[in-house]
Amino acid sequence: MNFDSGLPPLHIVVLMGGWANERPVSLTSGAGVADALEARGHRVTRIDMDRDVAARIAAAAPDVVFNALHGVPGEDGTVQGMLDLMGVPYTHSGLATSVIAIDKELTKHALVPHGVPMPGGRIVDSASLYEGDPLARPYVLKPVNEGSSVGVAIVTDESNYGNPIRRDATGPWQEFGRLLAEPYIRGRELTTAVMAGPDGPRALMVTELVPESGFYDFDAKYTDGLTKHVCPAEIPAEIERLCLHYALQAHLLLGCRGTSRSDFRWDDEQGEAGLFLLETNTQPGMTPLSLVPEQARACGISYGELVELIVADALRTAGRLPEGAR
Repeated sequence: MNFDSGLPPLHIVVLMGGWANERPVSLTSGAGVADALEARGHRVTRIDMDRDVAARIAAAAPDVVFNALHGVPGEDGTVQGMLDLMGVPYTHSGLATSVIAIDKELTKHALVPHGVPMPGGRIVDSASLYEGDPLARPYVLKPVNEGSSVGVAIVTDESNYGNPIRRDATGPWQEFGRLLAEPYIRGRELTTAVMAGPDGPRALMVTELVPESGFYDFDAKYTDGLTKHVCPAEIPAEIERLCLHYALQAHLLLGCRGTSRSDFRWDDEQGEAGLFLLETNTQPGMTPLSLVPEQARACGISYGELVELIVADALRTAGRLPEGAR
């Protein structure tokens, strides 16, 4: 299978860093992307995002921006709206998709009516947690619009948060005014990447994530040796088919571009009824431990080829794909 995008040498800004909680991950992703693009003959301008980012991008005058930011404001529609106004093509999803996908409650409204299973739950004011539990324990509390499992807490009868949660207990209720409360789904952590191409997007495969201890939190995601990646996952064929189907459906229904990654929990004692999509990430990481490059590599797509295919998709979407490219 030929994955050559056929792109001529381009001038590409790689936008990274910023001030979100995921800044260190973004810097690692951006450095990897920039190195790969330079190795494939492109001129790269690295920009660590600050408040003057629009002026710096305008001065660089690139053919396209590779958006390697994670979290707010690089993944929530803010940067996408700025680049739309500037008329500069950029990788990954656009403004409307980014606004919806980073908000876990809006994502449910977009996907559940179309048959994509997601956990129930509701939005709660953090202060109300000191009065009583919003759901029966065990349950999960997470920020509405953060990624990489930032600020996630699992509240159980055995947890040391207290019952009800104590005001002095360390948790996301101290940092965020509103949280999403969801029932805790026991079982296994699965994830599926979707990649755009000249023939449309396709789901790649399913990876199972097995943390050495605890759950797949920020440290487990980005610290080498803390999580085992089983790629492809050793799961029944029907569960694999459903993960691929739901990930592609989420990508299409949300209007994602470039790459996306959908994360699942699967209660293997419940069979197909135990599979739930948790969220869809519109700008998955591109670090050495990241899941999209790993799945692409397992499909025979090198890191450099993956990066170029993402750039080609951005130019195709903007109607600026050079002649001969695909």
